Amino acid sequence: MFQSLIDVILPVFLVIGAGFGTTRAGFFTQAHIDGLMKFAQSFAIPCLLFTAMSRLDLQTGFDGRLLLSFYTGAGICFALGMTGARLLFKRSWPDSVVIGFCCLFSNSVLLGLAVTERAYGADNLTGNFAIVALHSPFCYLLGITVMEIVRNSGGGVLRTAGAILTAMFKNVLILAIAAGFAVNLTQTQIPGVLDEALAMITRTALPAALFSLGGALTQYKPEGDLRAIFFVCAISLLLHPAIVWTMGSASGLPQDLFRSGVVTAAMAPGMNAYIFANMYGAAKRVAATSVLFATGLCIFTAWFWLALLG
Repeated sequence: MFQSLIDVILPVFLVIGAGFGTTRAGFFTQAHIDGLMKFAQSFAIPCLLFTAMSRLDLQTGFDGRLLLSFYTGAGICFALGMTGARLLFKRSWPDSVVIGFCCLFSNSVLLGLAVTERAYGADNLTGNFAIVALHSPFCYLLGITVMEIVRNSGGGVLRTAGAILTAMFKNVLILAIAAGFAVNLTQTQIPGVLDEALAMITRTALPAALFSLGGALTQYKPEGDLRAIFFVCAISLLLHPAIVWTMGSASGLPQDLFRSGVVTAAMAPGMNAYIFANMYGAAKRVAATSVLFATGLCIFTAWFWLALLG
């Protein structure tokens, strides 16, 4: 078991470490990393999501028990993170919402897909893709709506929600997911030549994304309120997967979907947490350092959850 977990987890984090180390050493500049991240997030991963959604068994993947357990857990973690930041650490309400968002937003694509694929194989990602399809819309709609409420923006909440929806549907990841759904629902056949080209691109998606994630982490300095940072790490790496485990077990969630839900919930906050903090100019140091620390700690916590999953 020990060796199998090493074989699953270490390759993922060695790729991240290679990106971090080579960028820190100056072999790659931040411009190189930004270009690679742009390729991964704006082209290769959308191709991966499009292909996955076009082939996804919608009836199996969009299991209400999976989505309820994952997003109930995410919502609870957001509420606890925000409340804890306010009551325990005496942060302002905008800071508290950002800290809650850090607890909410698992790195479902760059880490979740990579770890699940290494652990259980590419044929067992159905649940991951179902979660990814709703992840950004759910998290941003919740986070931004609550932020606008606590900022006392008067009657601007509905206008803000409309702007959020407009922005989300300009997001290339969401557009790729929507296009994949359209192909799936209409049962459109993708031409063989195009399908083969997509396959070549998608094989580069996760390695490029992981390497560029490592390089991007060099921008973050470990600073800020360490109590709040470890609070975020505990909620995102331990509490969220524990809630998914409990609810998934109680509802009789099938094993492959159960594994996808728990592993995805156990991933560190994604860089969207820092993007959200930067949008509002709140708790930026906590968000950046939480991404950095939690990604490192995820080596050990992912190992723990995979050992429990067997």
